[in-house]
Amino acid sequence: MSLEKKFSKTKPVCKVKFSLSGDQYNSASSILLVGDFNNWQIGETPLKKTKGVWSVSMDLESGKDHQFRYLIDGTNWENDPEADKFVPSGLGSENSVLSL
Repeated sequence: MSLEKKFSKTKPVCKVKFSLSGDQYNSASSILLVGDFNNWQIGETPLKKTKGVWSVSMDLESGKDHQFRYLIDGTNWENDPEADKFVPSGLGSENSVLSL
């Protein structure tokens, strides 16, 4: 898993690349990025698989925190260990947080 952040010099935006790779994801048929930036809408932000790496890039507002999780094959929720922090989701688990 990796998170790459590129802050814009001219706009209050950060381009974030979310990536997942490794044996545990090779057999996945779908991975979705779900978070407050897409109103937690499942299916809104799918990751695409290229050469064994699942990834998606998004422009997110800088200067604030963004909560998110990954949904793998429609059943398994996972956090990103490279997140800046973790907060309770209110559903008995935690959400990953990007602090931009």
